[in-house]
Amino acid sequence: MSKKLLQTWRWYGPNDPVSLQDVKQAGASGIVSALHHIPHGEIWPLADIQERKAIIEAAGLTWSVVESVPVHEAIKTRRSDADQYLKNYNQTLRNLAANDIKTVCYNFMPVLDWTRTQLDLEMPNGAKALYFNWTDLAIFDIYILERADAVADFPAAILEKAKAKFAGMRQEEIDFLRINVLMGIPNEKEIELETLRASINEYKAIGHAGLRDNLAWFLAGIAETCTELGIKMTIHPDDPPYPILGLPRIASTKEDLIDLLERVNQPFNGICYCTGSLGAGTTNDLVEIFEAVKERVYFLHLRNVKKDEEGNFYEADHLGGDVNMYEVMKAVTTENAKRNEPMPFRPDHGHQMLDDLNKVTNPGYSAIGRLRGLAELRGLELGITGNY
Repeated sequence: MSKKLLQTWRWYGPNDPVSLQDVKQAGASGIVSALHHIPHGEIWPLADIQERKAIIEAAGLTWSVVESVPVHEAIKTRRSDADQYLKNYNQTLRNLAANDIKTVCYNFMPVLDWTRTQLDLEMPNGAKALYFNWTDLAIFDIYILERADAVADFPAAILEKAKAKFAGMRQEEIDFLRINVLMGIPNEKEIELETLRASINEYKAIGHAGLRDNLAWFLAGIAETCTELGIKMTIHPDDPPYPILGLPRIASTKEDLIDLLERVNQPFNGICYCTGSLGAGTTNDLVEIFEAVKERVYFLHLRNVKKDEEGNFYEADHLGGDVNMYEVMKAVTTENAKRNEPMPFRPDHGHQMLDDLNKVTNPGYSAIGRLRGLAELRGLELGITGNY
């Protein structure tokens, strides 16, 4: 009988409103965590890693995946001080490996991490979901950020809707939109718009090809450390998987993922297969993408999205959106059966629902919505494999 996937859960550390006891009750055994208190680019001290690991293990759980060790902007843009940040990154990897933590998730998205325009879209059943809307993004881009030439990046129909909607928006609504879009900047939720404009100009000069080159330079620069210590790096796809705010994207499609694997064609260089991020792409075939890169998939984010004809999307129930999770799980469990070690997956995001509606939670990371997602995914795996 084949082994089961490793069920994991993202935990933000001791300040997370969701406790490790909650995680155990949800049925996960692995923890996905990071040292968010360490500024980007600085070395993660051994003592801090050991402390976090001890807390997790004292609860009867295992620190299975690091998500994320952030890649400093100096590396993404390959500024003059990039070499020092690369050295720091290598030392952090060595410190993690010294604690037997060897699967690391990261992203190479410029400036912004994930981007949504609304964090509390109400579902018909009263639950709340994360939402990305092109009209709202156009309002932010054109009227709040005031990016030069932004109008050229949107179709006429969206520009018209954005103009009409912005004309009727209250200042409070404008402020909420600004905060929501900038929420995806880790540890800098209130980044100054001027700083964002400067970064956009910097990336305009780098472009798509330059960002690809910089990713290859980064991977080549950590290859020796990863290979020596048995570390697996897993890049998270762009979220959403298309250029926004004039920023290039290089991990959005099957072609992108194949390219980054081929540029540094070594076993440590892997993929975090996120069905939500890739599923938001209107032309992405999720099973086809998995089959193309499956041998280098070392971590799985399983969630679902529902898109409309404009490409707007909200995060749907794990088994309820446009991603055919049944076909995805069939492909994933077939690959997992070939592995010596089970593939770690986590329910990614979840609706704010039931008692969590009355609590302050990290957007997408409330307890009950993810518990439901994990339960559904666990049942789907069992139904496909028959592996009790």
